[in-house]
Amino acid sequence: MNMRKVAIAVAVLGAGILLYRVLVPSDPVATGAVLAHVQVPDLPPVAREGEERFNQWCSSCHGPNAAGQDGIAPPLIHRIYEPNHHGDASFHLAAKNGVRAHHWQFGNMPPVEGITNAELDSIVVYIRELQRANGVY
Repeated sequence: MNMRKVAIAVAVLGAGILLYRVLVPSDPVATGAVLAHVQVPDLPPVAREGEERFNQWCSSCHGPNAAGQDGIAPPLIHRIYEPNHHGDASFHLAAKNGVRAHHWQFGNMPPVEGITNAELDSIVVYIRELQRANGVY
């Protein structure tokens, strides 16, 4: 009789674990998939320089062409980052000081150690060129 009670208890426990795993969502898995389709226009020289600097400093998180990466960082080619909402200075402040998560669920952005103001200026030109080409502003 004891073995029967143990078997029933194990079955109930197993069913409870299975039900919990089905009903309680797990944390999303960061896939790194591109979040936005970005058309890249012909870039003027200063924007090409910005593209190089972006690839050096930013693309590991924000993805190629600032398209974002699932579970890692948001796309910068998005209406949230248009100049009327996030002016050019906001990119400088974000890179220099980091940013607490407030628009997205990607977590906080750490400061970018070692980036210069001149590099940031060219990165902003690059991002704004991409935004214009993709109808962000």
